[in-house]
Amino acid sequence: MMSEFKNKKIFITGASKGIGFALAKYLDGCGASLLLHASSDEGIKRLKEEFLSDEHKFWQADFFNPESFESKLSSILDDFGPLDGFVNCVGVRMRRPINLLNVGVIQQTMTANFVSYMELVKIITKRNRFNSGLSIISISSISAHAGGAAVSVYAASKGAIESANRCLAKELYKKNIRVNSIICGQVGTEAYNDLMASKENTTDPVLERQYMGLGIPKDVVNIITFMLSNQSKFINGQSIPADGGYLT
Repeated sequence: MMSEFKNKKIFITGASKGIGFALAKYLDGCGASLLLHASSDEGIKRLKEEFLSDEHKFWQADFFNPESFESKLSSILDDFGPLDGFVNCVGVRMRRPINLLNVGVIQQTMTANFVSYMELVKIITKRNRFNSGLSIISISSISAHAGGAAVSVYAASKGAIESANRCLAKELYKKNIRVNSIICGQVGTEAYNDLMASKENTTDPVLERQYMGLGIPKDVVNIITFMLSNQSKFINGQSIPADGGYLT
């Protein structure tokens, strides 16, 4: 499968850490040309230090401000060339019980996780910005299906993406574009490690139900690359679990 990605153009958001970074490393090794997003100066610096090929491009953007995407991204996309794949790995985690929620927090979380994704899909699916067979993949969460205390807004934002993807798949197939989601369980990323470090109890109760144990980024990367490849061309509008058995 590695040879299939040579010279392919893949856009990855949230590429400076976790699953996005692991995916970028794999595709770089396959000879793909990458457009890599990070939200911070530190993230962009890490990407530029790690990915030195002139074939790669970088885009820094705040997902709380999707109104700025079109003006900042259009020239980069025009220079980068038509996309073969888009993987959205951005996910702003937010854990608050209902009594601590307010309108501002809800709107910010939905904007970063859902509105920004929809804006990017709109931008990249315009004429001359994608090749036939474009595969769009978004990273979702088991919380959108199983629920969880104090994650109602985060779960809703991921559930919104999955619902939208089922509609987008039916809308964009005429352009030979596929749209799918991957439902992730607990994966040992930097964000997960930071979350566990912030807790008094270092035991993760989710893993009691995720009976195959804690995943690693490569476990998800393997599924993403299959979904990016032509081998999955008959899969569209689906939410595919990568959850270590959690939703079984």
